[in-house]
Amino acid sequence: MAVKYIDELKASAVELVIYAQYDPETATGAITLVANELGLSKEALRIWVSRTRNLVSQIQRSQLNFKVRTVGLEPSWPKPEGRTGF
Repeated sequence: MAVKYIDELKASAVELVIYAQYDPETATGAITLVANELGLSKEALRIWVSRTRNLVSQIQRSQLNFKVRTVGLEPSWPKPEGRTGF
């Protein structure tokens, strides 16, 4: 039977992993360390962290696209051949 975790626990665990991964002393094995400390499944925590990172990336891309459309700027990176706009 699958274990259900409350959203606050998930958010706190993901935050702890992300902070640990930015510290060179705890970057390696951060998910295992946090999972063991909180009594969580390492695989579940890995999935939560991955989903959070993907969501943050989507939000950042969305904000960039919004800024470009709102201000009417074109991105400074080269566009692939045959494509125009966003």
